[in-house]
Amino acid sequence: LFDDDFYRSKEDLVKELVFQGTLYSDLPHLASDLHYFPPEEEDEEFEDGIHLVVCVHGLDGNSADLRLVKTFIELGLPGSRLDFLMSERNQTDTFADFDTMTDRLLDEIIQHIQLYNLTIGRISFIGHSLGNVIIRSVLTRPRFRCYLIKLHTFLSLSGPHLGTLYNNSTLVSTGLWLMQKLKKSGSLLQLTCRDHTDPRKTFLYLLSQKPGLQFFKNVVLVASPQDRYVPFHSARIEMCRTALKDRTTGPVYTEMINNLLQPLVGAKDCRLIRQNVFHALPNTANTLIGRAAHIAVLDSELFLEKFFLVAGLNYFK
Repeated sequence: LFDDDFYRSKEDLVKELVFQGTLYSDLPHLASDLHYFPPEEEDEEFEDGIHLVVCVHGLDGNSADLRLVKTFIELGLPGSRLDFLMSERNQTDTFADFDTMTDRLLDEIIQHIQLYNLTIGRISFIGHSLGNVIIRSVLTRPRFRCYLIKLHTFLSLSGPHLGTLYNNSTLVSTGLWLMQKLKKSGSLLQLTCRDHTDPRKTFLYLLSQKPGLQFFKNVVLVASPQDRYVPFHSARIEMCRTALKDRTTGPVYTEMINNLLQPLVGAKDCRLIRQNVFHALPNTANTLIGRAAHIAVLDSELFLEKFFLVAGLNYFK
């Protein structure tokens, strides 16, 4: 009787909302059907090596920022022989320029592999915000070249891949400008594409010309229109109306997008997936300025569990 009432109420609610999508509770299959806490098994040697997952935090973040992401992947894929590197080398200074932070992260990855004598079967990256740009920069370094064939999944959580040039929040843009001036931040200057007088010689434009993303099997771009820290179109690597109207920088912006997407389209073994997220957020100042949505991809258990069970775990199998 209770079940009948529940389903009737559910159908009435869907009709009232005029909901066109698919409800999480209606999905016939989830990304993982394994129990969260299976019986412990003896540690086995995997001939093809372990799956190294490198997690990289964002601006003013630390190594604990992606702890919930790590937890839900481990719970959903027990026995998958995953090894997590929670990057901490940049947490004392995320206001440095990207080249400096790239060197630190690259050193950290190589030292981690050598220290634990790891046999690498796959390497995946999970980045939040500014951390995604550091990850892409690491892929271009000669010392990382031997690991490119091992790349598996790149999960980008609110990554400013096209910078913050066309941010529709004046409040946030002003705040970032003030922070850049006060901290003398190289990374914030580079994100605004003002680190060179010629926009085609800025860090982000030059980075867009270098190969990297096409070596992954899965490139997953998670973005939220509620996030005002990182423009929605920048996190999704797509065009925006403001750039179309801008006859000065707009063409350069278009070139950056083409530089990033054309190699992905041409790569037979690479999938590009865009995931849009709409969070249920309270009416607070953080929500108003867009910060709440920016960090919800890290600390919202509701979002993370649903995301990984419905789709996310598939990218790390």
